[in-house]
Amino acid sequence: MTTQEKVKNIVKFLDDKKAVDIKVLKISELTVVSDYFVVANGTSTTHIKALADEVDYQMGELGEQGRLEGKASDWLLIDFGDVIVHVFLPDSREHYNLEKLWADAEEIDLENI
Repeated sequence: MTTQEKVKNIVKFLDDKKAVDIKVLKISELTVVSDYFVVANGTSTTHIKALADEVDYQMGELGEQGRLEGKASDWLLIDFGDVIVHVFLPDSREHYNLEKLWADAEEIDLENI
């Protein structure tokens, strides 16, 4: 599966589970850590866990194994290598403000996904 296909699938799985404010940041020109961040909000700790579990499960069904981090917090991360998924509670997303921290990253228009 290509990196773009991973991003497309992850965004779809998050959207299907009612994630809020999904954004995709292309960071490949800024770091060797990963190519893309997918950032989204959930509405509660239960919701962010369900979002992360769904992405992890569905990507696993497609043969892509991720590493889920932070299972009991307000910020869950799934590392697929070239795509890193961040699922936040709104207050935590505002506090960590990845979009500002990675302000030089290109934001991908979700209409193109």
